[in-house]
Amino acid sequence: MQKLSTRTLYNYWNNLRGTRSAPERRDVDPTKIRHALANTFILEADKLGTAFNFRLAGSHICSAYNRELKTRPFLDLWRRKDRDAIETLIKAVTDDHAAALVTFTGTSQHNHPLSFESILLPLRHNGATNTRIIGAITAVEEPYWFGTHPIMDQKITGLRLIWPDDHPTDLSGRDMQADVAPENDLVDLQENYGGSVSVFGRSARRYQHLAVIDGGKQ
Repeated sequence: MQKLSTRTLYNYWNNLRGTRSAPERRDVDPTKIRHALANTFILEADKLGTAFNFRLAGSHICSAYNRELKTRPFLDLWRRKDRDAIETLIKAVTDDHAAALVTFTGTSQHNHPLSFESILLPLRHNGATNTRIIGAITAVEEPYWFGTHPIMDQKITGLRLIWPDDHPTDLSGRDMQADVAPENDLVDLQENYGGSVSVFGRSARRYQHLAVIDGGKQ
């Protein structure tokens, strides 16, 4: 986690949940994460429970896209070829209560690249964890054009899943680094879900269509 807003939100969420896999939405106190609020968002499931839309988004996030994001689908931010990976991450967050860390490169309307870091964290709402997600999106840098030239396209560059029984000060146990496999490997993973494969020369396990590489901090 490179950015302060990401670490602030994760540490607050982790402390708030205690021994639970996820904290309650009603327990979240915005004043406790005030320095990260501009980069924080909450997603809610739509009425069919098949997609997640922005319930709220901080000012820095809206500035990056140069528009209000409330009620907009989260998947719409991503290029079409990455949406299956994001859907899989959301399922890991809501069903398996993992924290998902995503790095991506956004491209502005004038083709300027900009690196971002994002985190997705499960929340309980009325006892369930499949209707709310809290997260953050933070630009690694804010160039002169930030807020005036909207991000129009974004490509995943890295993924990591942190499972609910990991400790924030020691991620060397069941912490997983999930790398998006090349497109051909994704097809193989979808067809042969459940075994092990080699991705980028490293042994990996399958998590739906993602290649999950064991390993945390060394």
